[in-house]
Amino acid sequence: MQNPNLHPMPRILFALVLLAAAALCRAADREPLYLGSVAMDTPAEMVRRLTPLADYLGRRTGLRVEFRASPDLGSAVQELGRNLTQIAYLTPVAYLEAREQYNAQPLVAPLTRGKTTFHLVIATRADSPYRRTTDLRGKRFAFGDPKALLQRAVVVESGIRLEEFSSYAFLKHYDNIAKAVLNQDFDAGILKDTVYEQYEPHGLRRLYTSPPLPSYLFAVSERLPPATVAKLKAAFLELKASNPQHKAILRELDAGYEGFEPVEDRDYDLIRRMTAPFRTQ
Repeated sequence: MQNPNLHPMPRILFALVLLAAAALCRAADREPLYLGSVAMDTPAEMVRRLTPLADYLGRRTGLRVEFRASPDLGSAVQELGRNLTQIAYLTPVAYLEAREQYNAQPLVAPLTRGKTTFHLVIATRADSPYRRTTDLRGKRFAFGDPKALLQRAVVVESGIRLEEFSSYAFLKHYDNIAKAVLNQDFDAGILKDTVYEQYEPHGLRRLYTSPPLPSYLFAVSERLPPATVAKLKAAFLELKASNPQHKAILRELDAGYEGFEPVEDRDYDLIRRMTAPFRTQ
């Protein structure tokens, strides 16, 4: 009969290895996923707006999800590519950059009025004399981020070339654009539809509305395990404005959002075509 007291060390070592492996698994479970975003507002305001969503995703998936603010569109793309964030809320153009440079994967897009599309609106003050975009020749115009090529494409499609403005500037955030037009710092500017609707009662009037455009979206790093991606997608798809708690989370992100639907890369081919002429400039 084998003496059970012989060779105790291998058993002890095996137990230690198991304990170490379990500790590593627990540490991995505690490693946070970072949610990033293009800068739609100041960093402090973005933290306020996106933290409820990060908290919801954490509760729903059982993962640690934390929000990390980015100063601009380009930084949001780079941080996703460098794995500083693993999930990101991106404009269509930011998504295309993240896809081309880092193979980012589209996850879900928000629903507004039941559709995963949005419009860009060229707006002026309600009391201005301008009635069409061609009236803006020789006037001052406000854009958002310099890398937001879709804004430029929409302005050109509306009937006016950028060089026809007396001047134009990049004010980073849609709220900044709306306030600058209302304050008469600029004669007109370009806004996301839901932001325009927010400021219209304060004295804005639309000159032009773009055709439906593929919406902003949440994309994920290609490094995320498929099981994690599936958990995140399921959590997003469960968010419904019909649920009062969910509605509060969605409204912080955008007042018009009602929920989410899955999206694919091909859904953004229109944006590729529209912005292609501006990618070489």
